[in-house]
Amino acid sequence: MSSHVPARRRAALFDMDRTLLRKETASLYVKHQREIGEATTRDLLQALYWVGQYTLGILDAEKAAARVLLALRGMPETVLAARCDDWFRRCVEPHITDAGRTAVRRHRAAGDLCAIVTGAFLYVSRPLARRLGIEHVVSTVLEVDEHGRFTGRAEPPLCLGAGKLARARALADAQGFRLEDATFYTDSISDLPLLEIVAEPVAVNPDPRLRRVAERRGYRIERW
Repeated sequence: MSSHVPARRRAALFDMDRTLLRKETASLYVKHQREIGEATTRDLLQALYWVGQYTLGILDAEKAAARVLLALRGMPETVLAARCDDWFRRCVEPHITDAGRTAVRRHRAAGDLCAIVTGAFLYVSRPLARRLGIEHVVSTVLEVDEHGRFTGRAEPPLCLGAGKLARARALADAQGFRLEDATFYTDSISDLPLLEIVAEPVAVNPDPRLRRVAERRGYRIERW
């Protein structure tokens, strides 16, 4: 009698900004803060400058994250989570891409494990995961003290570049799938470490550098 070995589950990993969403959440959040009087025009310009550097693949992510995290120090985690839930409904949800929704539905119907894998904070990405029925979120994790307040630090590594690969690998190990069998959708050259590992790298709305790499290597390119 032959023993049947069950097929290992496949996974579909999705970047968030400019992939599942048409916009990047950093500038959307600072615009919202400016509208309610919690940020200045200078803050918005700083966010847009960082987004531009990120697009070009030249952002010093550690330095930028340190400045953002410092501003959160002492804030209760529950406050940021509630703010982000409200902001998502009003400012982010309209920017979910139709093609992104379709891709998630297709993978879920196929029985694939779906995960958002993003450099953004959990409080930003979790509402999107809930809306799309995505069961896992891999993100930058903020350190919280024993009183439930942010310390102003992130738990290493940041979910960017090699750090994103490491955090995705931890999810794969925990959930029993292989990154080498997975599909990964992203717009950013900074995600090359993970793109190079997966079976199906997909460049979605790629930045100029990722488009060149994708064309050279034969990655699938999609416009969402």
